[in-house]
This record gives sequence, C-alpha cells and structure tokens, in this order.
Amino acid sequence: MESPDVAPPPTSFDIQIGTLIIGAGACGMVAALSAHEAGQDVLLIEADAVPTGSTALSAGLIPAAGTRLQKAAGITDTPAQFVKDIQAKAHDENNACLVTVMAEMAAPVIEWLAETHALPFSLVTDFDYPGHARRRMHGLPSRSGQELIDALRSRIEALDIPLICNRRALRLYAAVNRVYGAELTLPDGKTETVGCDRLILACNGYGGNREMVTKHMPQIDNAVWFGHDGNRGEAIAWGDALGAATRHLGAFQGHGNVAHPHGILITWATITEGGFQVNVNANRFWNESQGYSEAARAVLSQPDGAAWTIFDSRIAGVARQFEDFKSAERQGAVMTAETLEELAVMAGLPTAALVQAVVDVPVEGVDAFGRVWAGKPRLSAPFHAVKVTGALFHTQGGLDIIPASAAVRLKDGGQFENLFAAGGAACGVSGKGDSGYLSGNGLLAAVTLGFIAGRG
Repeated sequence: MESPDVAPPPTSFDIQIGTLIIGAGACGMVAALSAHEAGQDVLLIEADAVPTGSTALSAGLIPAAGTRLQKAAGITDTPAQFVKDIQAKAHDENNACLVTVMAEMAAPVIEWLAETHALPFSLVTDFDYPGHARRRMHGLPSRSGQELIDALRSRIEALDIPLICNRRALRLYAAVNRVYGAELTLPDGKTETVGCDRLILACNGYGGNREMVTKHMPQIDNAVWFGHDGNRGEAIAWGDALGAATRHLGAFQGHGNVAHPHGILITWATITEGGFQVNVNANRFWNESQGYSEAARAVLSQPDGAAWTIFDSRIAGVARQFEDFKSAERQGAVMTAETLEELAVMAGLPTAALVQAVVDVPVEGVDAFGRVWAGKPRLSAPFHAVKVTGALFHTQGGLDIIPASAAVRLKDGGQFENLFAAGGAACGVSGKGDSGYLSGNGLLAAVTLGFIAGRG
C-alpha cells in the first residue's frame, strides 16, 4: 500500500469544498452533521464501500453526564463527577482541559442527536460499568454500534450531505501551517484532488497497522485485532510530515472478553453482574473489576492466551440486551449446563478446580485478588461459560489538539490554521497505556470532538 504523504498544493483542484472530512465513522458523520447545521459546505469521504469503522464493531454506547434520560431514571450526575471518574481511571495522565470539554459536551451532543436527529437513545440502567460512579451509558435499542452507524448515515442522506465512499485519502496538500486539500484514490487506481477551506481528520487511529502497534505498544502486539482494518494510522503519518504534535501514542483500548474462536464481543456485564474468569486450569488469575481494557493483557498472559468467562442464567438475561451476545449464543459460543460438573466437561476444564472457583467467590467482602463483592447473588444453575481471548480494539493516543476547537497543535508551539482532528485521530482521555481506558472513552471522543470540529 502506498504510504500517506504530504506535498505542496497544486495550482488548481478538481473539486473545491468548504469543509472536507476524511472518515465516515461515527466521528466523521457527527462532524458532518455539526458542520452542515453551522451552514458549512461539507464533503464527507470514506475509504470503504459503506461507512462502518470501529464504531460498527462496538456496542455503540456513549457515556454522558446530566442528560434528561438520567434525570428521568432518578440518576443525579454532573460533568464534574464525570471528569473525576475519567481522571481517576487514567491516573490523572490526561490533559485536564480536554477531559473537561468532553465531559461537559457529552450530554448536549447526546440530546442534540436525540432531539434534532431523532436517534432513539436510552440509558443502560440494569448494570454498572467499572469506574463510572453513575449509570451514564447511552445507546440505541439493539445496543449495537452498527445501529448507531446506520442511524447517523440515514441522517446524512436525509439532509443531502455529500458522502462519497470508495475514496481513500493518501496525500494532503499543505504549506506553512495550513492545509489546502487532499488527493483521493479511486477504486480503479485513478486519483482526484479536493481543495478545502477546512480539513477534519476523522480517520481513527492505527490499530490496524501492525508495524505502528509494535512500535508504540509492543505489550499488545500479539492480541487479536478487533478494530476496523481501515485504522492504518494516516493521521499520525500526516501529522509527522506536517510537524504536528502527538500525545500518548502508547495508549489503547483492549478487551479481554472476545469469544474465541468466534470473534464476537461478550459484554463485560457478564463480569460486573457477578461472573469471573478462569484459565485453562480453572483457576482465577486476576481482579476482573479493574476493567475490560486491562483484561486483554491479563487473559493473553495465561496458558494458550485464553480464558473462560463463567456466569449464570441471571447474568445471561442481562447480557441479552446486546445483539453481540445473542449472536454468540446463536453461534454456539456460550455453553450452558445444569451443573458445574457438566459445564467443566463441556469446556474441558478440571471439575474440582472449577467448582472450587465458584465456592471461593464471597457473597460479600474482598477476595484474594482484591475484587470487592457486594450485592450480587452467588452463581446458581443453569451455568454458562464462554472461551475468550484478549483483543486490541483501538488506539487512544493521537494528534494533540486544542480542546475547545479540535485544531491540531504544532510541535514547536501554536496550531494549524485549518486542520482539525477528532475521535481516534486525536489523543483521547485514556492516559498513557491501557489501564486508563474508562468504558465508552472511544465514542465519547468521537461524538464530542466530532461535534466541536464540525462547528469549527
């Protein structure tokens, strides 16, 4: 594949547009809706045949504090509490201003999408995500990222915002801290040039670029890549060539609950509702309450790089609100048995060790791994098990931006006049590694920074 590069602007362009947006995932489409509402002339381009991106592979849940949906559910929450939760999870490694901007913008953006664009958000009210002091996850009915992508695309089409697919940008035209346009490659190998007054990079991160993953996050380069293959790191490559500042390139979101070999995401509710993980010897090996991002490395460190998630039918009932979990059941990834002895045989696990693992979980108190157990009943028949492995979902580091505008910073100080980055192309709020990832941080950055970048 040709490498992304930067060149001086040509004397003329094939097309001239006000705002060019590269990438039509959730971030790019939110940016396009925002820019269109602000009266800008917008062109949204996508390398794939149809918009999908990493969003389509997720549960499509967006955290926001102080929404009307929370208030209707009797939940008192504030952006200030949200800021505390984000920073606590990330060990205060984030840009504090960026965290504040995202936390304050999340609720207005959710309500804008719901009221102006009729996206039917509802609040997840039946389980808690690690690190969130309040229930603040908002999603569409199927709890599916694909539904979120489809809903945003429907709005793009309804408003006649130009969206052109099968166009991959590999070259930017720039000079003296200003971007003038891009060269797009068509499916037949031909190219066309687009000049623009503003350019928004919404092309996500670099998890699909194994060379960059090994360079910046070698501790996860043996993980299953569960993100979108289009995440090739163009934003970072262009940024390097342009003298842009980057931040926290070693940050990423992992997940240690991907059904293996089926490759289906198993909701972390299977853990937070009272389930746990064991290795091939049916021994627990870590404190699962730390979070699903850290779980990737924890699971990969076990024999065969795999583990078994153990839970019961009560928990499965909660998990079935997610389309991915129902798909895992249909494909046979979820084993079910009336006794632990039967489940052990089905999974090929040592029977005595599995039974003991269940017995050792306290109803109340702290276990040997430091996990606090409170308010959840002990697992009871029927029992379930899913074989899982660790996966890399997406990177969290990226171009350093001005939080209030999403304008890209320069390495030597200052900022670009008209280059903006959002979502996975920009540095997020997950600290320096994987342990700083708070559930929903990816889509939080996508929709808030997309909205801000679109407004300019």
